[in-house]
Amino acid sequence: MMVRVVILLFALASGGLAAWLAIAGQASDAPAAIISKPVQQVSFQEVLVADRDIARGSSLDETNIRWQSWPEDAMTAVLISRSSRPDALKDLAGSVVSSGFVAGEPIRDEKLGKPGSGYLAVLLPSGKRAVAVRITAENTAGGFILPNDRVDVVHTTSKPGAGEGDMESVSRTILTNVRVLAVDQTASESDTGTTVVGKTATLEVDPHQVEIVTASEHSGILSLALRAAADDDEKPAVVQENNRTVRVFRAGHTELVQVPKFSG
Repeated sequence: MMVRVVILLFALASGGLAAWLAIAGQASDAPAAIISKPVQQVSFQEVLVADRDIARGSSLDETNIRWQSWPEDAMTAVLISRSSRPDALKDLAGSVVSSGFVAGEPIRDEKLGKPGSGYLAVLLPSGKRAVAVRITAENTAGGFILPNDRVDVVHTTSKPGAGEGDMESVSRTILTNVRVLAVDQTASESDTGTTVVGKTATLEVDPHQVEIVTASEHSGILSLALRAAADDDEKPAVVQENNRTVRVFRAGHTELVQVPKFSG
């Protein structure tokens, strides 16, 4: 009887020892498996970014731009890298910002004008012109038209009325969906959100529209009708009407320009 008890105890002890050894072996293997797993290396390049918020119309200098590490996997052709343009800090100094940057945003050539360029010239897309028209609060939606708004240009002129000596005012829209570049010398919205009431509004037009606006202003009064922001996608256009010829004086010479004809 005693021999059976001894054999049973020995068997239990052997089983427990074997289980302990198996658990200990698995625990010791786990760190080795973790350590042996390769760690993915991330490569970086330095790109030029805004060191702080840079407002539209500001100039770049070494105080508002800097180099910053950027994941190589996220590099694109529009980013300015230190490896490809090591002198970018110096070369871009004085460039005019046509669209603002926020702190940390990569600097891109497409949002910059050439150093020494005028602010308004930087805002103009290629092929466009800036033309100023006389305005008052009454003919600019009560003064609520601000830079970057879209407007229709309305021409008002007088024609003989039904009675002898009577005159009638007739209005027609001559241009649609035109962008306002500036009101007087202001080319951005007021920081306080107040309206900008000035004496001139500068419009973004093409060369043909410059002639239409200039001739129409000489033959009548121009008013600006504010458009809804939701209509900005509509292509700017010249309203086609029966034309008439107006003589325009330019640089000491006269020139005949076709402008919309207003009928009763």
